[in-house]
Amino acid sequence: MNEVNRSYQVVEFSEERRFMAAYQELKSGRHCMYALLEVDVTRIRQYIEEYKARTGETLSFTGYLAFCLGQAVDEDKTVQAYRKGRKQLVLFDDVDVGIMVELKQGEKRLLTGHVIQAANHKTFLEIHQEIRNVQSSEAPPSAASASWFRSAMLLPWPLSSLFKAAFNIMLRREPTLVTSMAGTVGISSVGMFGKGHAGWGISSGTHVLDLIVGGIAPRLAQMDGRIETRQVLSLTILFDHDVIDGAPAARFTRRLVDLIENGYGLDEDECLSANDTEASVVQTEQAPV
Repeated sequence: MNEVNRSYQVVEFSEERRFMAAYQELKSGRHCMYALLEVDVTRIRQYIEEYKARTGETLSFTGYLAFCLGQAVDEDKTVQAYRKGRKQLVLFDDVDVGIMVELKQGEKRLLTGHVIQAANHKTFLEIHQEIRNVQSSEAPPSAASASWFRSAMLLPWPLSSLFKAAFNIMLRREPTLVTSMAGTVGISSVGMFGKGHAGWGISSGTHVLDLIVGGIAPRLAQMDGRIETRQVLSLTILFDHDVIDGAPAARFTRRLVDLIENGYGLDEDECLSANDTEASVVQTEQAPV
């Protein structure tokens, strides 16, 4: 029998990835409902391009989705309801949007979570600036160190299994344990890795409501009797079917798509941007030479 020489190497399975793998196990047993959508994002993409040409700054597309998500959830907070025990639901007043951000730590990049708190009370530009501030900051040395939660999740078996079971019980009794760390809803952006290609992301999610942002690709569509090329986003919306029924999920989905496609809030941000520019010009003119 011929022996096959297979060349390979053994590398470290990072603590970050081991934690993420363990965290996925907390979501086992959920009953999820998925909506796979194609959303026309031509207007917001054009706005981002025009804003960059005018100011030199690239606005966050994820930030705009968080802005629209905050508004849509604010109009129907039942879509971010969390179970408390067997007979109660917790409805949060603020829409806290959890996202993942890559931070620099020397030559390495560290993936960490960030929560845009009260996104339903912020403008698009405010959310954009918050995201950019987080992205441009150097990750503190403590960011890579294990927190008590991370340490507990990485305990050897069977201690890790006992902790996860106990933690799930605590979550049912007090859902704010997770929402305070990860937000009430979430956005996961995977489309950045497939620019120009359509495709939906599928995940088990970490919230009762998650957006999974796929690729953006050109599509021909009829607009006002003309055939035009439009920029279409592949968007997945994940609902926790234990707390959200199909009908309200469908109404929420329609509202969210309407907000995104119609450029919700962009006119307000244009006025805000113009006012800020005028104020800057006035201050420059009044400043001593």
